[in-house]
Amino acid sequence: MNRQILVRLPRRIVIIVLLSTMLQGCVVGNVVGTAIGATVEVIKVPFRIVGAAVDVIIPGGD
Repeated sequence: MNRQILVRLPRRIVIIVLLSTMLQGCVVGNVVGTAIGATVEVIKVPFRIVGAAVDVIIPGGD
């Protein structure tokens, strides 16, 4: 192999590893944000059902 290739290869590997770790932070942030959003929506469902039942039982919102 050429000497220049052997010198450049470790640098490229280090750069790729550093860039991939930075991107993983974004991925983790998106996954956590999605999980929290889904959890909030699941928690809201019982309150919506109770609100709909109250509207059926008490028409007009009295």
